[in-house]
Amino acid sequence: MGRKSEKYILTKEMEWEELGGGVSRKMLGWDNQIMMVQVKFEKGAEGSPHQHFHTQTTYCISGKFEFVIDGVKQIVSGGDGVYIEPNLLHSAVCLEAGMLIDTFSPVREDFLDGSGVSYFGDK
Repeated sequence: MGRKSEKYILTKEMEWEELGGGVSRKMLGWDNQIMMVQVKFEKGAEGSPHQHFHTQTTYCISGKFEFVIDGVKQIVSGGDGVYIEPNLLHSAVCLEAGMLIDTFSPVREDFLDGSGVSYFGDK
């Protein structure tokens, strides 16, 4: 089944995609305008500094993370949310194993076609 039809499958039926470096993700739903992704981090896993033209909001379900957004450090824990403007350099380090929900606008085509650079280490 191709990715385009997977967007209608319930999250519990989707498999985790291993991204390397202690990070895995599930696509929760998307169209051309928006994408929601569940991301699981092991303690010590890092999202290397990167930027993209997409608007991003992140909700921390669990765990503890140190985010650096445009040079500003902040600790994010379960229940916290973060907004990341397009093109701002940002990164995250997982301080306590946890889970994030990332939402992007527009859709991350690079996630769907696999052309994006991994921010999380080797697969």
